[in-house]
Amino acid sequence: MALLEVLQFPDPRLKRVSRKIDTVDDEIRELAANMCEVMYDEPGIGLAAPQVGVDLRLIVVDTEWGEDGQGKNPIVMVNPELSEPEGKIVWEEGCLSVPDFTADVTRAERIVIRGSDLDGNPLEIRAEGLQAVCFQHEIDHLDGILFIDRISRLKRNLYVKRRKKQLALEAEEVVDTRGSRL
Repeated sequence: MALLEVLQFPDPRLKRVSRKIDTVDDEIRELAANMCEVMYDEPGIGLAAPQVGVDLRLIVVDTEWGEDGQGKNPIVMVNPELSEPEGKIVWEEGCLSVPDFTADVTRAERIVIRGSDLDGNPLEIRAEGLQAVCFQHEIDHLDGILFIDRISRLKRNLYVKRRKKQLALEAEEVVDTRGSRL
């Protein structure tokens, strides 16, 4: 099976608020497995369903695996909710959906995440540091928020301008010398 495509900014589907999952069925389990495959292939440490074009409240996170494939232990969470934020931490974030850009983002240093696993069992995780940042970043995706929405307007505008230029250049490359689309 081909890997799911990761949507790239400025795709409007990334700005939609995701729907709650009412029932965890085989389709949701398969989506979660495919999301894990994409996350490791990219490589990344987290992925939200909206990033692969599915507007459901489902995330996968694994902040401890190595690019050599060792130590893979993904956390899959259905309908995650953040609570009990404590402290502040500034972390340089990047995103599979925001190519070629990183920026410092201020987040809660410690959080509690509640949701359910793929068997419908309640799941509660107390996270801090990188794992807390990753959960906050992925849950933002479920609410149509990108990390670039959390940086200064100036930095965001500079990235948007550069990204539009990059997309225009890519579009030009698709046109052959006769002006036909390939």
